[in-house]
Amino acid sequence: MITLTNIDRYYQNKFQRSFVLKGINLEVKQGEFISIMGPSGAGKSTLLNIIGMLDTPSAGEYRFMDKVVKNLKEKQRTEYHRNHIGFIFQAYHLIEELNVYENIETPLIYKGVKSSERKAMVADMLDRFNMVAKKDLFPNQLSGGQQQLVGIARAIVSKPSLLLADEPTGNLHSDQGEVIMQLLQQLNAEGMTIIQVTHSEKNAQYGNRIVRLEDGLVKKDIHKTLETSPSV
Repeated sequence: MITLTNIDRYYQNKFQRSFVLKGINLEVKQGEFISIMGPSGAGKSTLLNIIGMLDTPSAGEYRFMDKVVKNLKEKQRTEYHRNHIGFIFQAYHLIEELNVYENIETPLIYKGVKSSERKAMVADMLDRFNMVAKKDLFPNQLSGGQQQLVGIARAIVSKPSLLLADEPTGNLHSDQGEVIMQLLQQLNAEGMTIIQVTHSEKNAQYGNRIVRLEDGLVKKDIHKTLETSPSV
């Protein structure tokens, strides 16, 4: 599904290059659940943004679904975002002018889902996240944890084939966080490929593979046996 070959990401100043990622080689198969870990500044979020086509590598090749990403036209990238890739952002990125219902519905509108189907799919998300009573509220009327839940609901409502999650439980209390991780594990069991960035060793164990970054390099790439993952 994803192949990264000798990926560098650097910023050029007058005298030298400052590397965020160096020589990243990574292959992700359909249906994997990967946890990316490492200290702050290791390049975790940059790697996630490159995989999600929100950032461009300075060197190397990125192939997504057998297509070389740098050769894709803008329309093709938009198509991938619309139909294949879901994002859970650490900073929510909710649309302030839209209420909870409308924020969750937005990706379905872009995807061209019929109105009746949209209603059913959004209703399912509101029910799943216990947010039916908050569907008419706007982001600034919600707590940080509630905004995070809306962001997660929006990311998964259209059932993307790839879900990218940057600290998906970072703004949630531990009980909520556990529910979300179990939900991600369930979605993965249903066939969704998931790549999460996390600082939590516990959350990392929900994946079947842990990639550890340090100073922009892959230091470890550990494939776990399924028996070691927390059960749903």
